[in-house]
Amino acid sequence: MGEMTLVWRHLPRPLCLVTSTLRILEMRPFLSLGASWTSVTKLGLHTRPRMPPCDFTPEKYQSLGYNRVLEIHKEHLSPVVTALFQKPLLLHQGHMEWLFDAEGNRYLDFFSGIVTVSVGHCHPTVNAAAQKQLGRLWHTSAVFFHAPIHEYAEKLAALLPEPLKVIFLVNSGSEANDLAMLMARAHSNNIDIISFRGAYHGCSPYTLGLTNVGTYKMELPGGIGCQSTMCPDVFRGPWGGSHCRDSPVQTIRKCSCAPDCCQAKDQYIEQFKDTLSTSVANSIAGFFAEPIQGVNGVVQYPKGFLKEAFELVRARGGVCIADEVQTGFGRLGSHFWGFQTHDVLPDIVTMAKGIGNGFPMAAVVTTPEIAKSLAKCLQHFNTFGGSPLACAVGSAVLEVIKEENLQENSQEVGTYMLLKFAKLQDEFEIVGDVRGKGLMIGIEMVQDKTSRQPLPREEVNQIHEDCKNMGLLVGKGGIFAQTFRIAPPMCITKLEADFAVEVFRSALTQHMERRAK
Repeated sequence: MGEMTLVWRHLPRPLCLVTSTLRILEMRPFLSLGASWTSVTKLGLHTRPRMPPCDFTPEKYQSLGYNRVLEIHKEHLSPVVTALFQKPLLLHQGHMEWLFDAEGNRYLDFFSGIVTVSVGHCHPTVNAAAQKQLGRLWHTSAVFFHAPIHEYAEKLAALLPEPLKVIFLVNSGSEANDLAMLMARAHSNNIDIISFRGAYHGCSPYTLGLTNVGTYKMELPGGIGCQSTMCPDVFRGPWGGSHCRDSPVQTIRKCSCAPDCCQAKDQYIEQFKDTLSTSVANSIAGFFAEPIQGVNGVVQYPKGFLKEAFELVRARGGVCIADEVQTGFGRLGSHFWGFQTHDVLPDIVTMAKGIGNGFPMAAVVTTPEIAKSLAKCLQHFNTFGGSPLACAVGSAVLEVIKEENLQENSQEVGTYMLLKFAKLQDEFEIVGDVRGKGLMIGIEMVQDKTSRQPLPREEVNQIHEDCKNMGLLVGKGGIFAQTFRIAPPMCITKLEADFAVEVFRSALTQHMERRAK
């Protein structure tokens, strides 16, 4: 099946449609022979975009009933509400960019398990590597050597510039950022670390100090030595214009800046300097930044901002940490790492999520000098980090990204889709901003473009539900949960991008009709 799938994905598109038809009809009876996905099916007063084909038949679901799942969840799992949708989806199987629920419904996954499935659900190459390693050796801990960790370390190091060549393997993004905080403090002998408002760097007790999203703030004391600074958000912040972002799409705000200068960037740098002058010690430990903010709704900074901020941090004795948990591994298209899009070289890079395509693994990469500083003050040890199984999966992910040109696909399909989504700004007053790079896109919803006030949560939720009901899964983010986050597996096609745009347009149309009533 794996080899057949790989061959199918590279067949000419018309042939794919023909060879897939019988399976599609079996899975979704409303698809008819000879009809392309652009035809629509009547759903009451509305029309439904036709879902693209999928050459995969899921297994029949034979596990717990839905009501029993709800009972067990209520009795035994966390009471914190994390599930999306009024009726949470009970997922059963995944294949590349597709997900299937327990009832056999098919969904186009445009959120990737929160920007985690990088090369596709159950990718056959990654599956094969994991299965092979499962039959050989799962676990050793760091007290023994095994070839997969050394093979993986060499491959990963080759993708990073000098002197970022020392790798610490861990299990999650929070754990990676925990360790990076410790490295920064050990190397600088300072305590204060700065991060942006709206930043998300983890939900562990240590990283909660860096995370500046209200939902994740606690009334209990914590986050000692962590200081927030203004996020240079050129759409929602006090300054912004029409040339600020490294993106094919700019804000609706106007400015008088020449293309090679940015007054908004200069104003935000002044705010950063103010933080350094008033809120931290003369010498600091470091500065954390996501190249593009993820949880905050795909927020991009003015071009040149991070470069100047890094210089200011280093002048205070601090190190600069790039959190690539969501932006790394080619997702942004133009570069493999998000920090490269800002023309900066961090001292520490953290990564997770897409590194393992959903397998729990993460890494911290730093310089030999910083690694030695950590070793002098801590016998760092991680029981599960860098296990044979994790490293086999990680190596397979890197292989797929290279062999299937997924970074290039992110650039081509992502830019194509971003420009199509941007046209919705002209069609709908409630679409305030469309932004992003590659396959990391944000669509910020507003009450109107003049005030830029966020669209009420209940309205955003209804649009979200409507997209799901038409077979499209997207995420949400932003301080007010006002931004749709679009970050599909990097294997998606333009055909699927077209479908996503049409579903979103249809959901917005339905919403405006509800509003009119």
